[in-house]
Amino acid sequence: MTGNADIVVAGGAESMSNTPHYLPVLRNGAKYGDQTLVDGVLKDGLTDAYGKKEHMGVQAEECASDHEFNREQQDDYAIRSYKKAQEAQKNGWFTSEITPVEVSGGRGKPNIKVDKDDEAKNLNEDKLRAMKPAFQPSNGTVTAPNASPLSDGASALVLVSEAKLKELNLKPIAKILGWGDAAHKPSKFTTAPALAIPKALKHAKVDKKDIDAFEINEAFSVVALANMKLLGVEEDKVNLHGGAVALGHPLGASGARIVTTLLGVLREKKGKLGCVGICNGGGGASALVLESLQ
Repeated sequence: MTGNADIVVAGGAESMSNTPHYLPVLRNGAKYGDQTLVDGVLKDGLTDAYGKKEHMGVQAEECASDHEFNREQQDDYAIRSYKKAQEAQKNGWFTSEITPVEVSGGRGKPNIKVDKDDEAKNLNEDKLRAMKPAFQPSNGTVTAPNASPLSDGASALVLVSEAKLKELNLKPIAKILGWGDAAHKPSKFTTAPALAIPKALKHAKVDKKDIDAFEINEAFSVVALANMKLLGVEEDKVNLHGGAVALGHPLGASGARIVTTLLGVLREKKGKLGCVGICNGGGGASALVLESLQ
């Protein structure tokens, strides 16, 4: 876009299961008294760093209250996300977008090949509906299973200029038509995609009704529900192969992951135009409009 590069790899990785606990005083030495370990996932991944310094799950509860989504609606949505992901796995729709990784099987055991996301199989509807609220004990609606789980993952995309594409005789998968970023009050980060997506559509000169499939990152079930409501988008166009509730939300990888999954959806559904939106801690969101060339 700026003329400074012809080929760029964009992506990210996150291993939330390996994120350490911190002992902040250790570098200078603890002089006296008890010391407390700080959970790195909670501090650097799931806490609002700019506004109220509260867990983002509390802000998901704020979203549920603002947009009037109850516990049953969020549980129902989470179950649908799991079932869509299970169907996509069963039909092999994720195969082309996943690179198998071999990991240790443990002492004396053969290595294990990981070639599919392992969360989708864990759906237990009765248990999901019976779980206690995670952030608002008395009348909360957000639970661990109707939110995205802690996950490990990596995803990457290769961006190539049109000139380099022709020079190397490459076959593109998709073309970027437009993009948008937006932000508002940090505690309202959950609905920032509803601000960014219209900007991306305007930049792409594409009408919302012409989009064949949307990916809205499911940080929490209520995030997808609220943004669909605000955008006036029906669920039959959103997260058609399941979302982060069922597939996981490894924080640094999810932006590239939802673009990759969207391209898989467009391929399987014979769609042409797609749009992704993802919120970020701090009140912001990013969105992208793509044309599938598969």
